[in-house]
Amino acid sequence: MDKTELLDQIYECVLDGDKEGARVFVEQALAANISAGEILNDAMIAAMSEVGRLFEEQEFFVPEMLVAARAMQGGLELLRPYLVAADVQPVGKVVLGTVQGDMHDIGKNLVGMMLEGAGFEVVDLGVNVPPENFISAIQTHQPDFIGLSALLTTTLPQMQSAIAAIEAAGLRERVKIMVGGAPVTQDYADHLGADLYAPSAALAASRAKALAAPDGGA
Repeated sequence: MDKTELLDQIYECVLDGDKEGARVFVEQALAANISAGEILNDAMIAAMSEVGRLFEEQEFFVPEMLVAARAMQGGLELLRPYLVAADVQPVGKVVLGTVQGDMHDIGKNLVGMMLEGAGFEVVDLGVNVPPENFISAIQTHQPDFIGLSALLTTTLPQMQSAIAAIEAAGLRERVKIMVGGAPVTQDYADHLGADLYAPSAALAASRAKALAAPDGGA
């Protein structure tokens, strides 16, 4: 199997949610001396971009998106050591967390998977994250984005608290803030002064990638 065929197989496995197949063909591609960067960009990220497009076109739904993301992650586990060795840089770094008082993580996890599929490095702080943990994560990881998630309407004010704490710590200019979750709207994101809002994980990933581009998506 030549390089094009192997990359096509990885692409199709990710698109179809075939985690074991993705791992098999990633191993074969690495054995064939195809660079980790090519495998990541030309097969896996390309496949996840197509997954996002199909989701937005309502041809894919959350279950299909989840299995595709898991297939991508299966291949990515094999690629990571090679990407590090080759010094392949992510398109950006994102710290994600569900705000204090909220224990829901399905939406956040899906956003994290789609961001990884778009080429980001993702640091997941989990659920019930107090403002000081977001501040500590900015100082430790120096991310490009902080992602705040909430499912409960009652925890929406915690988004404002987290952003206020980041501002008070003098860190607001160092990160772009993205917000999301079922009760969040564009109007509320604007009220918070967030840089990015998206109603779906696929859009969150594509908008973050555009915002992380050198021209800021212009």
